[in-house]
Amino acid sequence: MALSWCLGAALALVCGSLWPQVHSGVAPENEVPLRPTTWLPEGKITSVTLPKGRTRRLYFTLKKKAPGMSVTVSPCDLPIEWTLAARTLKDKPLKNMQWSTKKSMPEVWWRGPGTEEKIHSNTGNAVESYSGPSYPSASIYILRLRSKQQNTRATVYLHEGLGPSGIFPLLPADPQVHTLGVGMTSVTLSWAPSASITSLPHTQTSYEYCVLVNSQENYPSLCAAQKSMRNEKDQKQEKKDRRSRVTVWPILKEWWWQQWDTYPESPQSPPASLTDEYEDLQCVCQGTESVCTVSELLPETQYYFDVFVVDRLNGTSMAYKGTLARTHEEARPAITALREGELRWVTFQDRGFSSEQFFSFRPRGWQQSGLLTLQSCGEGEKVKVTVSSKGQVLTSQAVGRELVHIWLQGSTSYLIHLEREGTAMDHTSAVTDPSLPEGLTASVKMQTSSAYHRRGVPSLPSTLQIKSFNRLRGCNSVTLAWMGTEERSLYCVYRRKLGSREAEAGGASALTAPCLGPESRSDTERVLCKYFQELNPRRAVTTAVIGGLEPGMAYVFDVYLMRRWGIPIKYTSKMVKTRKEC
Repeated sequence: MALSWCLGAALALVCGSLWPQVHSGVAPENEVPLRPTTWLPEGKITSVTLPKGRTRRLYFTLKKKAPGMSVTVSPCDLPIEWTLAARTLKDKPLKNMQWSTKKSMPEVWWRGPGTEEKIHSNTGNAVESYSGPSYPSASIYILRLRSKQQNTRATVYLHEGLGPSGIFPLLPADPQVHTLGVGMTSVTLSWAPSASITSLPHTQTSYEYCVLVNSQENYPSLCAAQKSMRNEKDQKQEKKDRRSRVTVWPILKEWWWQQWDTYPESPQSPPASLTDEYEDLQCVCQGTESVCTVSELLPETQYYFDVFVVDRLNGTSMAYKGTLARTHEEARPAITALREGELRWVTFQDRGFSSEQFFSFRPRGWQQSGLLTLQSCGEGEKVKVTVSSKGQVLTSQAVGRELVHIWLQGSTSYLIHLEREGTAMDHTSAVTDPSLPEGLTASVKMQTSSAYHRRGVPSLPSTLQIKSFNRLRGCNSVTLAWMGTEERSLYCVYRRKLGSREAEAGGASALTAPCLGPESRSDTERVLCKYFQELNPRRAVTTAVIGGLEPGMAYVFDVYLMRRWGIPIKYTSKMVKTRKEC
């Protein structure tokens, strides 16, 4: 053991004395470690990863009788710089030469003396090919690729010969995607067909188009589209994982092992090819047709459209020059602004079909409160009102013959949507309301007003019936009574003398239409107006003696509750006949 230790020490001293001579004689002082060398095979698609700011080199040689070559570089999503050069060595390196570090043959040629000629260079994110004759004096060809922006990847394909490689689909002379028509939810596209598809027999289906649509950008390649879709999917999964992340500790041991067992180890699968990833693409149009209609789009939205011709057999693709289009805006209905205290008749022309109208109202005052009053005047009509603010529905209810009060509070603006639903009645059986103008079959009476000092809907009478006293009925006067409210309000009485035929009929035709308000009555028909208030609702009864009547004549009396806010409330018409003899 002592003898062997002495021999090892002596050998180390001898080698140590020889090392400086070899280093100084062969290797320069600025010698760099061996960089990884990648040979570029012929006739095979090679994927290259490009770290940011670093230059990747691919080396290849051609056969002696090769007349030419073609090199195709396909960036994925980012612009890259690449150059192709031919290097010619003056002297071949000695095989028995000793080196300071282990080096491969391309590395020896790189360090050896010689000349280098630049053949081609390109910068961009589009697929670029160089085709040209070979260099007989070239010892080796060097392809340099570099990405300045971010980490990315690219594919390279080398073909020996002067003819086309046939590995990539062909694009037409005009690769632009054209827009034939744009609608509110659809866009129609067209493009010149690819010769790869038109020259194929009908039995072969290796080539086809894939149309993609997104709202962000046009994709320069199918690889960029796949990467964008994966990033979007990863972001959604990351958000989902954040929401479902459990932070409670400790976790039960048995539960932990159950969760662990549900994720068994699976064998590592080889990287997916373009053919495998093509199955996951959401092509809105797929096939051999050069026209596509993309539907189910959102109105008034800008979309980007890309068309790719894909060779599923070789796993390659070429991108047309994409286009963009903005869908038309949705047909917005006309919105009518309502004025303060305005009484409006909302009329519908046709009874057989559904129709709608929109209104807006802005309450005055800092309290931002108001009152919406509605009443349907159509015979047998179904009308619905929907009030919304800032896209949120506040209330939705039916509107009938009875007054509907909707209290508005808390918003600066309101959208009022009136919708009339179609009925089974035909036009021949429809009864036209006498209160409506000629030619109209349905109407809604509506009023909006700001309520400065109110806190809710005003009180209504317990009943809208008018009572007449037979004992107090005379030849020239009648006595009427009706229910009031606890609020101080104005009540106005109107009268209308009936003819002999109307008096004999005594039916509904003789009564005043419910929607006819005091604004549609003549001043000569108004008998009196009086204020009334009773805090006890059960005792809120007021009376009025109507004089100046003719003996033996029939009259129709109407009472209106005049309010500061909302539509005047009309009581049920009352027909009374004076005595002939007194």
